[in-house]
Amino acid sequence: MSIDDRPALTERQIELLRLLFSMSTSTNVFTAKKGQGELAKEIGLTRQALNIHLRRLREERMIRTGRGFIDLTEKGLQALGVGTAEAFVFMKIQPSKREHVYEKIRKLPALSVFRVTGEIDLIAQVPQSQLDGFLESVSNIDGVISTSSHVVISIIK
Repeated sequence: MSIDDRPALTERQIELLRLLFSMSTSTNVFTAKKGQGELAKEIGLTRQALNIHLRRLREERMIRTGRGFIDLTEKGLQALGVGTAEAFVFMKIQPSKREHVYEKIRKLPALSVFRVTGEIDLIAQVPQSQLDGFLESVSNIDGVISTSSHVVISIIK
């Protein structure tokens, strides 16, 4: 979004956003973009029965709902045994095979992949739950010299 595309906000609104940002924590959000009618049909419930279950999950703060979407919260993911932490995979790439490696890496499930300067060539940001599969895929790419994985323990800013 360019500066010209940003909405015009008052100083108080900017102050509020800064305060909320300073108080917030970074989270991954998993969103199911389905209406309740469609979801009810998929799992074989009436819409009324589905609403009873969704209400309970909302009360337990395991989901957030809105028009056409349901967000799984961190508490909901924990109930499923799904980790929400992120991992960073540092990769050293053989210079003559960079383009080949970049092409293969682009197809893998990563939140972001950064080309960087220094001792390593790429940094991939991957959900911890997908780290093993990501590393297995990377190990099969010709031109990847080495990897180093780092799982986020906590976010301090």
